[in-house]
Amino acid sequence: MRDVTLLDIFNHPIAQKYLNRSGLAHAIAVSYHAFHLAKEYNVDPDIAAKAGLLHDMGHFTWYSNGKWDYDMYKKNDIHPIKGAERAHKLLIRLGENPIKAKTTSLAILFHTDSFLPSNDITRTPLQQVVKWADEKDEEEGGNHHYRKIDFLRAKESIIQLDKLIDEEERKKLSS
Repeated sequence: MRDVTLLDIFNHPIAQKYLNRSGLAHAIAVSYHAFHLAKEYNVDPDIAAKAGLLHDMGHFTWYSNGKWDYDMYKKNDIHPIKGAERAHKLLIRLGENPIKAKTTSLAILFHTDSFLPSNDITRTPLQQVVKWADEKDEEEGGNHHYRKIDFLRAKESIIQLDKLIDEEERKKLSS
């Protein structure tokens, strides 16, 4: 049994603030991609889905003259660092197992190379899955952060993904 579900995370006001800022539709899509890739690469689908959902919660809004400045973002952004910290704090507050919270946060930290001086790090399989999940949903110029999803549809998608994760957990226990 999981300590914290995606719905627990989704319903939290802190998660709502940052998921909406960085793109709720994108976060949910990445969470689904992470779940499916986790099954394919034999990593924990629960942690992968949580990292996928929360991977961009560290985004800052980079604006210049009232308009999104993608170049400024690419040059100065360190959202994985801030996101890993926010996710860890949120998961611990919600009662997540501390090891799972740390593992999830590290997957968020390494989901992109954008803040690293070089991209020669070696990721764990989970960290690689979350990176690939994010890349599967990217759009040019960061447009994936601006796709919209209705709140009720978003919530239903989260509930459905929780059911898929629970099903995987049951399969693991019965084998």
